[in-house]
Amino acid sequence: MYQASNVYFICGFAAIGGGLFGFDISSMSGVLGTSAYKRYFNNPVSYRQGGITASMPAGSLVGSLASSFIADRFSRKVALQVACILWIIGSIIQCAARNVGTLCTGRAIAGLCVGIASSVVPIYQSEIAPKEIRGRVVSLQQWAITWGILIQYFVQYGAAQVGGGPNDPDQPETAFRLPWGIQMIPAFVLFIGLFFFPYTPRWLASKDRWEEAIQVMAILHGSGDMNHPKVLAEYKEIEEALRFKSEEAGSNFRALAHPRIFKRVVLGMSVQMWSQLSGMNIMMYYIVYIMQGAHIGSPLTTASIQYIINVALTLPAIMYLDKIGRRPTLIFGSFLMMVLFFTSGAIQAVYGQPNGVMDSGDITWIVTNNMPASSAIVACSYLFVATFATTWGPTSWTYTAEIFPSRVRAMAVSISTAFNWLWNMALAFAVPPLLWNINWKMYMIFAAFNGTACIHMTLFAHETKGLTLEEMDDVFDSGVPAWRPHKKTSRLDALQKDIEMGKILIAVPLPGGAEEKLLG
Repeated sequence: MYQASNVYFICGFAAIGGGLFGFDISSMSGVLGTSAYKRYFNNPVSYRQGGITASMPAGSLVGSLASSFIADRFSRKVALQVACILWIIGSIIQCAARNVGTLCTGRAIAGLCVGIASSVVPIYQSEIAPKEIRGRVVSLQQWAITWGILIQYFVQYGAAQVGGGPNDPDQPETAFRLPWGIQMIPAFVLFIGLFFFPYTPRWLASKDRWEEAIQVMAILHGSGDMNHPKVLAEYKEIEEALRFKSEEAGSNFRALAHPRIFKRVVLGMSVQMWSQLSGMNIMMYYIVYIMQGAHIGSPLTTASIQYIINVALTLPAIMYLDKIGRRPTLIFGSFLMMVLFFTSGAIQAVYGQPNGVMDSGDITWIVTNNMPASSAIVACSYLFVATFATTWGPTSWTYTAEIFPSRVRAMAVSISTAFNWLWNMALAFAVPPLLWNINWKMYMIFAAFNGTACIHMTLFAHETKGLTLEEMDDVFDSGVPAWRPHKKTSRLDALQKDIEMGKILIAVPLPGGAEEKLLG
């Protein structure tokens, strides 16, 4: 049977799982402004709309916590296929929803998929990719998320034009049922395609399936040649790391509580938490409300520009993350987002006013008859999205997937991602009433979150670019503070060079149980 061998293709295809996350983010924003949705579900606003939106991240929280069990026991690949099945079931229920309860149920089941996929896709990508391009290919997860957001939004935008358009009081239910049904297509594609993709060599090695592991490494990094020095060096690195971990007593849960691992778990949880508290997903979920408050142009059209910016500006991060590094990207991104939130909030405070009875009842604070101020608010929103897309968007997934040892990686990443979904759920539920009750002050709160994230990353985020997954212990256990440069070349490069020069012999298990001494 055909098996894919190109790392970019494998990681890019697996990123469709991230695309489902994007469909989730955008699954509400395009229908919020349609008459069909408001009429059928009795015009949900404030806590009611927050509950509908939060039902999916609630499911995602559970899915992310369950992901480590599935990924460790059945493989990263099978975990993604399970996620696809859950997404399809959830989409069917949403498409057929007859009331708010059924809609929330469908969104929660689809959320289980998103929780699993958002945890496992970065792990799968990071364990497949060589260190030189790991940041780039794991960033494809974020790019797929942005594409999912964009595609689903435009599907919803098109569906919103059925009947007499989004303002037609008799608009048919197709306006919201069609996009919720179409979103199951990428899950079908991913489920079938994964049959033709490899298991990760590190998972195979953890299950003592060394023959398969080195065959996969040879296909991915040695053009099928098991004698390739890079393949032998990577095999040796993984073998030594797993042997060292197997000599440590205790369960994986106990390993997570060990001080040198626990501080990384806290860091991973914090990165995912700050990613949510940056305010980006709020921009994605409720951009229609924000544009209505700015009182400029068509909210649906103006919001669509933001989604295009999100897709386009993620590309530079994919190209340069492995050159610039993770640490400066996180610090600079949080600082700039803080400035933009403070600016947008201040403009609304100075030029805004309470909503009048003649305006939309979805919002309580608007900027009206002031085109410069409205334009500045929209510009801040666009610049905010551009900043997140080039900094925290891809980096938060890359960083969390690479800082943990192999023994606890799936469990630690699932806990970190669960923290993402915990805050995602809380914000999805809280932001509508926040917009309703404190309006522009909400922007000041998120600005303060970004400022705190900037300080936190400055003090505790170590640089990880250019190192293998097995070398993360050297970085985080070195005792060198995060703000001081950690001058170190990768052991893998030195080991590969020694193998090429014939200084080291590597014993590799071959099919049939035999072992052969292989020279570089």
